[in-house]
Amino acid sequence: MLLILVGALGATMLVLQAGDRIEVVKVTQEIPAGGSVNTSNTTSVMVAKDDSIHYVEWSQFDQLKKLKAVSTIPGGVVAVGEMFGDAAGVAAGKATVGLSLKAGQYPTGIKMGDTVAAYRVSSASGSGNSNSNSSSSSAADSSVIVDTARVTYVPGAKDSGDELVGSTNLAVTLTVDSDKAAALAQAASNGEVALVQVPGNSGN
Repeated sequence: MLLILVGALGATMLVLQAGDRIEVVKVTQEIPAGGSVNTSNTTSVMVAKDDSIHYVEWSQFDQLKKLKAVSTIPGGVVAVGEMFGDAAGVAAGKATVGLSLKAGQYPTGIKMGDTVAAYRVSSASGSGNSNSNSSSSSAADSSVIVDTARVTYVPGAKDSGDELVGSTNLAVTLTVDSDKAAALAQAASNGEVALVQVPGNSGN
C-alpha cells in the first residue's frame, strides 16, 4: 500500500513539473558579438520554468530583435537575458567599422561570423562585378587593408529594413584590429574596398 502511495505521489509530481513549462528562445546558429536574433538563427523550445534562470520567453522575441549580443553566442544554447544588451562590448584592441558595399565588392552568401580580408581596390574595379570570383581576382593585385576581419553584422535573407543602404548597397559591419580601422573606414568611404572570404571560424 505504501509503495502504491509513493508511486502515485511521484507520478503526480512529474505531471506538475511537466505542466510548469515555458516557451523560450533557443539560438540555432552562432551569433557574433554585436549581432541580433532573427528568424534564421533562432527557434522556440519548451523548458522547465526556473525563476533563477533569466530565460528569454518566445513572446519577447520582437523586443529581443532590437538588442545586440554582448559577446559571441554559440549555436545550440537557450537564450538568457544576460547575453544581450543595447550595444555589444568591443574587445580591447578591436574596433567595428560599417561598410556600404556594392555587388561584386563582397562574396556571395556572406554572413555574420564569417572571416574575411579587406582589400583596397580602385572604384572602377570595385564596382560593376557581380560575383565573388571577380572581386577576388580584382583584389589579388591590390593592397591588403585588413588580412583578417570578423563579419559582425550582415542582414539575413529573411530580414528586412536596413539591409540596403540607398537602394543597391549592402550594409556590412566588420570587427577589426583598432589600428586598421581608420584606413578601412577611409577606403570604404571612397568605395574602394572589396571583401574576400578567408579560412577561419564562421557562423555555421
